[in-house]
Amino acid sequence: MKSVIAVSVTCLLLVASAAGAQTAAPQGAAPAAPAQPAAARPAPRPFPADAKVAYVDLNTIATTSREGQAAGVKIKDLQGKRTAELEGKQKQLQSAQQKLEQGGAVLSESARASQAKEVERLQTDLQRASQDAQKEIQEFTQELQVQFQQKLLPVIEQVAKAKNLHFILSIADAGVVWVDAGLNVTADVVAALDAATPAAK
Repeated sequence: MKSVIAVSVTCLLLVASAAGAQTAAPQGAAPAAPAQPAAARPAPRPFPADAKVAYVDLNTIATTSREGQAAGVKIKDLQGKRTAELEGKQKQLQSAQQKLEQGGAVLSESARASQAKEVERLQTDLQRASQDAQKEIQEFTQELQVQFQQKLLPVIEQVAKAKNLHFILSIADAGVVWVDAGLNVTADVVAALDAATPAAK
C-alpha cells in the first residue's frame, strides 16, 4: 500500500486532552447510584468474504491504540511543563507590575523608570516564551504524527494483505454517505498495531 494516509494532528491532541481529563472524585461526595445495565449492543457485522475494499477510522486508531495513547501522554506532559513555566513568568510579571503600581508614590523617578523597564522586559519575555512554547508543542506533535504514521502504514498494509484487499479508505476523508459497517477494519488495525507495540511498563 503506497498511498499516504495523513493522520490528523488533532487526533493526537484529542488523545492528550483525554489523558488529563480524568480527575479523582472529591472526598465526602455521595456514592454514585448503581449503574444501569447497558443495553446489549448488536453483534458486529461479519466482514464480507468477497470484499476488496474496506475502511478505517483514524481517530479511533489514534485514541484507542497503545501507540496513539502513548503519543497523547507525551504531548500532555510537554504541555504541562511549558504551562508551568509560563505561569511562573506570569507571576513574575504580576509581581513587578504590582511593585510599580504600589511604589509609584514613593519611588524616585529613576527607580520608577527602572521598574517600568523591568515590567516591559518581563512582558516581552512572557510573550516570546509563549510563542516558543506553542511552536515547540506544534513541532513535537507533528514529529509524533510522522512517527505514528510510519508505524501505522505497514500495519494497515498487513491487514489489507491478510484480507486480500485492494483499498483501505479513511472513512473521515472518503466522502462516504453510506457504508456497510462490516467493511470496518479499524479493530483489526488497532489489534495489529498493539501487537507490534511493546506494552508500557
